[in-house]
Formats: sequence, C-alpha cells, structure tokens
Amino acid sequence: MRQAKIIRNTAETQIELEVNLDGTGVYHNQTGVGFFDHMLDQLSRHSLIDLRVTVQGDLHVDDHHTVEDTGIALGQALVQALGDKKGIRRYGSFLLAMDDALVRAALDLSARPYLVWNVDFPTAKIGSFDTELVREFFQALSTHGGITLHVDALHGINSHHIAEASFKAVARALREAVEPDPRMGDALPSTKGAL
Repeated sequence: MRQAKIIRNTAETQIELEVNLDGTGVYHNQTGVGFFDHMLDQLSRHSLIDLRVTVQGDLHVDDHHTVEDTGIALGQALVQALGDKKGIRRYGSFLLAMDDALVRAALDLSARPYLVWNVDFPTAKIGSFDTELVREFFQALSTHGGITLHVDALHGINSHHIAEASFKAVARALREAVEPDPRMGDALPSTKGAL
C-alpha cells in the first residue's frame, strides 16, 4: 500500500499526518482551524486519498504556521507514499465549477516544485480565516511535494466558494496524477529515467 506517516515538531507546530493514496477519501482532520479542516476534508474526499491530520499550533499568534506547516507535512507525505513513482499517471488536471466559482488546476508530480497562482479573493477573510493562507498552503504543498502546480480562478465572487473550488480542483487533479496507469505497468513516466 502507498502510505506514509509524517511527524513534524517545531517550536510553532506539532503535526502528525497520515496518507493512504489508495484510499477512498476517508478523513479525520483536526488542526484547530475550522475552515482549514473543512478544506482538508474536501481535499481528501475528492482526491480519494485517506487523510488524517492532527495539529497543535501556535494559534494564539495566528493561523499561518498551522496552515503552512500542514502543507509542508502533506507534501513530504506524498513524496514518501509515491516512492519511485513507477507506474503512476504523473499528470493531472481538472476544471471545477462550484456555484459562482470556476477554478482550473493542473499539476505534474515532476519533483520540480513550482507554483503558478492566479487566484484573487474579493475579501481578506472567510470568517476568521485569512484568505492569503490558501496560497501559503499550496505553496508549501508544491515545494515539499515536488509538484509543479498551476491554479487559476476563472470566475468567482464569493471567497468561500473560490477557496473551496481551489481545494477541490487540486484534489481531482491529484487523484488523477497519483493513480496507477494500467498501460504504464512498472515503467517510470519520464524519458529521463528519474523523477
């Protein structure tokens, strides 16, 4: 099974995170940040990656370290669970509509981290959650997961919908990319011989 467990302890956060790439989208996420938990739930359900996250963070400062460090740990877990990446599809993309929001995500599990983020939020907060932290999460995920990731919000007037559509679009793209390709067999999806 393609599974991983990451324990990451710093002066700012203590994180325990588990993934199962061959799951069914079962999740149990407790970061102390309600909206972020909701987004992680969406990421798990729509990628079909089982995800369990427990975070004790310095929320008395703000949500930043909790969100960013969770992205770091999730990226590390994906790298560990994917192993040598033989037989996977490698690429994924999805165009997701959610009410007023339309978000496109495309990614490559290339081991070359790069984030292109064309997502604007009409408000600075969703409840008490800073909307700028959505980008911070995906930046950390991209960097530590070795993912080339493009996210483009094509439409949207509601910040909650834009954020949720972003997580769901990335989830569906990730689902496609990590899946075994029956035509690849045990081959590496690269002409360079390494990913």
